[in-house]
Amino acid sequence: MKKIFFVLVLFCSFSLSFAQKAGDKISFSSQELNGAVVTDSLFAKNKLTMINIWGTFCPPCIKEMPDLAKLNNANKEKNVEVVGIVIDLTDQRGRVIAKQKKDAQTIISMTGADYTHIVPNPEMFSGLLRNVQAVPTTIFVDQNGKMVGKMYLGAKTQKEWQKIIDDLLSK
Repeated sequence: MKKIFFVLVLFCSFSLSFAQKAGDKISFSSQELNGAVVTDSLFAKNKLTMINIWGTFCPPCIKEMPDLAKLNNANKEKNVEVVGIVIDLTDQRGRVIAKQKKDAQTIISMTGADYTHIVPNPEMFSGLLRNVQAVPTTIFVDQNGKMVGKMYLGAKTQKEWQKIIDDLLSK
């Protein structure tokens, strides 16, 4: 019951407060799930970065992760990278919840989704993640950290994502 309440509170805060739109620059500094520091500078090494926002409680998120791992590997030569943000890893004060972290690590291992996964911090919830109303939510960012295209709600197959990536790269 406690977990359900936390999830509902989390969803409510998202729906009340992703204001990102095409052309907006995305800035952040946080940590990867493994504890390494990660910043928006990761965008500079790619033509396109796919940011997939997911939760450990979300069956569609978990179901699409093997396809995202394949997509990440298949697009390395095109300088496209998949990055995950696990929205339910922290409490309202930004502290990592041990059980959620363990669940995320298990899901990542089980699905083969060995790309970078970011732990959101409070600033990300008031910026990049502001107004995320559902997971999975996916956006794309160019090498300058600017959002390109639109925000995508819901899971997709590897083939569907590949079409979107190819379309964005052709622009």
